[in-house]
Amino acid sequence: MDGGDYSVAGGVEDVYGEDAASMDQPVTPWTVSVASGYSLMRDPRHNKGLAFTEKERDAHYLRGLLPPVVLTQELQEKKLMHNLRQYQVPLQRYMALMDLQERNERLFYKLLVDNVEELLPVVYTPTVGEACQKYGSIFRRPQGLYVSLKEKGKILEVLKNWPQRSVQVIVVTDGERILGLGDLGCQGMGIPVGKLSLYTALGGVRPSACLPITIDVGTNNEKLLNDEFYIGLRQRRATGQEYAELLHEFMSAVKQNYGEKVLIQFEDFANHNAFELLARYSSSHLVFNDDIQGTASVVLAGLLAALRLLGGTLADHRFLFLGAGEAGTGIAELIALEMSKQTGNPIEENRKKIWLVDSRGLIVDSRKESLQHFKKPWAHEHEPVKELVDAVKAIKPTVLIGTSGVGKQFTKEVVEAMAALNEKPLIMALSNPTSQAECTAEEAYTWSEGRAIFASGSPFDPFEYDGKVFVPGQANNAYIFPGFGLGVIISGAIRVHDDMLLAASEALALQVTEEHYEKGLIYPPFSDIRKISANIAAKVAAKAYELGLASHLPQPKDLVKYAESCMYSPKYRTYR
Repeated sequence: MDGGDYSVAGGVEDVYGEDAASMDQPVTPWTVSVASGYSLMRDPRHNKGLAFTEKERDAHYLRGLLPPVVLTQELQEKKLMHNLRQYQVPLQRYMALMDLQERNERLFYKLLVDNVEELLPVVYTPTVGEACQKYGSIFRRPQGLYVSLKEKGKILEVLKNWPQRSVQVIVVTDGERILGLGDLGCQGMGIPVGKLSLYTALGGVRPSACLPITIDVGTNNEKLLNDEFYIGLRQRRATGQEYAELLHEFMSAVKQNYGEKVLIQFEDFANHNAFELLARYSSSHLVFNDDIQGTASVVLAGLLAALRLLGGTLADHRFLFLGAGEAGTGIAELIALEMSKQTGNPIEENRKKIWLVDSRGLIVDSRKESLQHFKKPWAHEHEPVKELVDAVKAIKPTVLIGTSGVGKQFTKEVVEAMAALNEKPLIMALSNPTSQAECTAEEAYTWSEGRAIFASGSPFDPFEYDGKVFVPGQANNAYIFPGFGLGVIISGAIRVHDDMLLAASEALALQVTEEHYEKGLIYPPFSDIRKISANIAAKVAAKAYELGLASHLPQPKDLVKYAESCMYSPKYRTYR
C-alpha cells in the first residue's frame, strides 16, 4: 500500500472496498487484522453501536457486549438529534458531536449530512471559534497531527506516525489568525478538524483520506502563554528564517510521504505568511488557501448570482471593500479575473472598478510607497479619504463587501448612503464569527428599508421587514472548498489554477434557482450541498482536464455522475 500504487486511480480508489462495493454487499471490518469483539466496538471507523445485527453480533464476538435491542441507523440518528437539541450551550453541542466522531464515525457523518443547516454552525463557524479559544480545557484526545519546532529535522517521521497512508487532503494551520479571534496558537487545531469533517460530509471525501495538521511555532497570545491548561509551546512565535525553514521541511516531507497529488489547504495563517506560502509553493505543490482563494470563489459566486437581481454584467458594477487583507484582496483579484474572462479587457483596467479601504482609509495612489505588496495593485488615483461613509459617497459603489474582521463597521450612515445610491444595494458582511460581522441582517434590511440584498459569512436568521420575510444568504466557504477539493482529487490534478476557482464560482452561481431569488437568496440552501458539491467538482475537474493539469486519465464521460460515485456514503455497511 505504500508508495505510488494507491494514486494510480487519480486518488479516489478505496483500499478496503468500503465505498466501491455496493451498499448491500457485505464487507469485512479490517483494521490491521479483522476487528472483532471489544476492539471492533472501540474502533470509530467500524463501530455501529446498537445497530449491529444479530448475525453480526454472533460473527464478531459481540454477544453480551451490547444490550439485546437492535436499532437502525435512522433511529440512532433521531435519538442523537433529540439529545443535541436539549443542550442550550452551542459548545456543549460541539463537544457532544466531537465525542460521537471519536466513537462512531459513520453516524457522525450521517447526522452532519442529513442535518447540515442545523449542525454546520456547530462544527464550523461560529461555534468552532469558541471551541478553539477553549481547546486546552476541552482537549480529550488528539484528532490530528501536531508538528512543532521540537520536531524540526524529524517531520517526515512524524508524518509516518499517522496511521492512514493514502491521504488525499491535508488542512493545515499555524493558528496565528483563527477566524476573527486572533492568535490561538496550538489550539487552532479545531479549524483543520472542522474543515475536514466538512470535506467528508459536504464533499464526500473519505474520512481516512483527510489529515488535520497544526504547525506550532509558539504564540504571541499572553493569555495562552500564562494559561496552565495551554497545550502548545510556551514561547513567542518563531518568525523569519526559523519559520521559513520549518515550513519548507514540512512541505517537502508532505510531498515525499504522500506524493504529488495530495491537496494541501492553508487555513488561518496571518496575512504576510499566507500570501508568501501560496506564492512560494503554488508552482511546486498542489496548494490552496481557503482564506484567499476559497473566500474569493464563494463571494464571486454570490456576485454572479446577484447579477440576475441587480442587472448588468460584472463589469458594469463598482465594488468597495472594507478590509484589504487575504480575503479582501483575494476576492478583488478573482472579480477582476472574471471580468477579464467576460470582457477580454486587461486585468489592470478591471482593477480600477474595485476600491479597498484599510485601517488608514481608502487605498489611493499617494499611499503606494507605504503599502504592503499585496495592496499595491489596488492603489488608484483619488484624493485620500479616511472614513468608510465618505468613501461610499465618493466612490459610489453598487456593492459593499466587508472583510475587515472587525464588527459593526457598516453603520446606519454607511448602509443609508449605499441605499441612497442604489435601488438594490448589495451588502456582504463577511467577517466571522457572528460577533465580528460588519453588520447584522436585521440592520442591513432595516436601514435600507428592505431594499438591500444581504449576505454574511456566519449564519443569520430570516428577518421580517414591512410584512416581507428576507432570508439572508451565507457566503460560507463550505459551499466551495469541499466540492473544489473533490474535483481536484477525482481529476488527479497536480496544480491549482485560477481558472479552476472561476469554474467553481460559476458552478455554484448556476445552482441558484428562481425560487431562491424570490426569497432574496443569492446562494442555494445548504440542504442540497452534496448535489451542489458534485456539480462544482465536475466543473473543476473539467477545467483541470482542459488545462492539461489532470493525471487521472482517460477523462470520465459524465463528470457529475463520476463525482457522485466517488463520494463517501455514511450509511452503515454490513459485516460478514
